[in-house]
Amino acid sequence: MQSARPIALITGVGRSIGIGAGIARQLAASGWDIAFTYWTPYDRRMEWGAEDGAAASIAEELAGAGARTAAIEADLTDPDTPARIFDEAEQRLGPVTALVLSHAESVDSGLLDTTVEAFDRHFAVNARASWLLIREYGLRFRGGSGSAPGDDSGPAPSAAPGTATGRIVALTSDHTVGNLPYGASKGALDRITLAAAHELAHLGVTANVVNPGPVDTGWMTGELRTSLARGTPIGRLGTPQDTAHLVDFLCSPQGQWVNGQLLKSNGGAAS
Repeated sequence: MQSARPIALITGVGRSIGIGAGIARQLAASGWDIAFTYWTPYDRRMEWGAEDGAAASIAEELAGAGARTAAIEADLTDPDTPARIFDEAEQRLGPVTALVLSHAESVDSGLLDTTVEAFDRHFAVNARASWLLIREYGLRFRGGSGSAPGDDSGPAPSAAPGTATGRIVALTSDHTVGNLPYGASKGALDRITLAAAHELAHLGVTANVVNPGPVDTGWMTGELRTSLARGTPIGRLGTPQDTAHLVDFLCSPQGQWVNGQLLKSNGGAAS
């Protein structure tokens, strides 16, 4: 029997201290069922390493908040993956109401030392996969029409004027110096998401981009942590929960008027 709770699909929920996990916890507490993706090989490549059993642990925690969950391991370098993610989320939970993009490929390199392989991988994950996920969401979204997922009877119906029941929220970054492929691909993500605010408006979907600013999820050195905290007026770094509260609002009925925006949730951090 299908739950009355709306369903959020959140990408990039591979670590319990990550922003994606924080968003998943907040939405679960607010009454959402949660499908989420993770990709362990990425974490293994990074200096912090993979967190054993993270997906199962996060899913168990979300279930404790009353959410049905679906943890989906997904390689976003594969262009066929977005459709597979939606297939599995729909089969296990039902049609997706909110899409939250918090996945990322992020390996530091600058103008002179970025390789073609690294550049292409960043754009495949951060830009192309995000476009394909948003496209898949738009093709399948039925709002309150009652159409079943995968219904091939025709194009998605238009929403009633003045209503917005679907949500897209993407996480971005303005970091570019010494982080060229990451910053450039996140810039492309911004444009793709903001286009969705207009191109999917007839479906009753809002789309916004959130820049969380400096959030320490285990990747910062002590020196960097201190330096970045000093750059904020209140003298602290952001937390996953700070971003999660904003995403929760954007996904709520009260958040439907905020649309087509690039929002900074960085505590006033100096650029």
